[in-house]
Amino acid sequence: MKALCYQGARDIRCEEVADPKLMGQGGALVKMQACGICGSDLHIYHGQGFTPDTGYCVGHEAVGEIVEIGRDVKSFKVGDQVMISASVALGGCGECANCRAGLPALCLRAKVGCYGIGPMLPGCQAEGIAVPLADMNLSRIPEGVSVDQALLLTDNLPTAWMGVKNADVVPGATVAVVGLGPIGLMAVQIAFVLGAAKVFAIDLVPERRARAAELGAVALDSKDAFATIKDATDGAMCQSVVEAVGIDPTIEMAISLAGRGATISVFGANQNQAFKYPLWTAFNKQLTFRVAGCIVQDQWAELIPLVRNGRLTPETYITHRMALSEGAEAYRLYDGKLDGAMKMVLTP
Repeated sequence: MKALCYQGARDIRCEEVADPKLMGQGGALVKMQACGICGSDLHIYHGQGFTPDTGYCVGHEAVGEIVEIGRDVKSFKVGDQVMISASVALGGCGECANCRAGLPALCLRAKVGCYGIGPMLPGCQAEGIAVPLADMNLSRIPEGVSVDQALLLTDNLPTAWMGVKNADVVPGATVAVVGLGPIGLMAVQIAFVLGAAKVFAIDLVPERRARAAELGAVALDSKDAFATIKDATDGAMCQSVVEAVGIDPTIEMAISLAGRGATISVFGANQNQAFKYPLWTAFNKQLTFRVAGCIVQDQWAELIPLVRNGRLTPETYITHRMALSEGAEAYRLYDGKLDGAMKMVLTP
């Protein structure tokens, strides 16, 4: 089958690889219908991935059709149209507090993985995908949800939802969102849905600021953000700050925009083990600082009704549809923010 493989910094190739095989009798094989490129995939693309290995298939967002299941799969059958959670439950004991609460993806005795960040679990930017423990890691595409919406529910929208909720956004709040890629723009929309009175949306790219302004946000260039927000809030700054990039300068900006007693939520995949958190500033401001990766499955119950009813419209950030064979070009456009690139969708 065809798959996009990482061969080194800025070197993604569409290659022929072995067809996937069932990962145990609880697994399923899915024929990809559509897959996406995520902002976190760019860390790998830049040569700053999670492993020094090369040659592995990348990507962690996909929807498709089940073509084979193991004998232990109870919830699905061949032919089901499904969305694949980017966060992969690799086991559930069924006995710990989280499993008993119906959250097997948070099993206290199991690990959670992700597709396409190394050779151990091949990625979703491929014609076929092996899904372990299908009953935990798949969902049928819900009635009333389009394929495009389902694709955005595999990672981007749940991540934005978790990120905004972790920022303790309450009705009437003043919120800042730093970084206006697809997830950042979704975060702007979510902040308003949760009741924010004012949202400051910050990015270097004018076109992305324009999209945020269309959502009702006050769109700012990063160089103007601190002074403008300080003036607009009479020095109080923001009660909630959402950081949707995951690099040191934007995290530092997020901290600077937070007011006294504020909550900062960071969910970009920053791998800098030496990041210097300004503890004295946090102490003086009495900040809450949260860093978290998203367990996608746990967000679906709240998000699916909001998508069905048009309150959240993640599909509107899709700008490009390209063939899997054009994957290298899709990465180039997305990385360079060229041709208005926002959400890139690839098909077989």
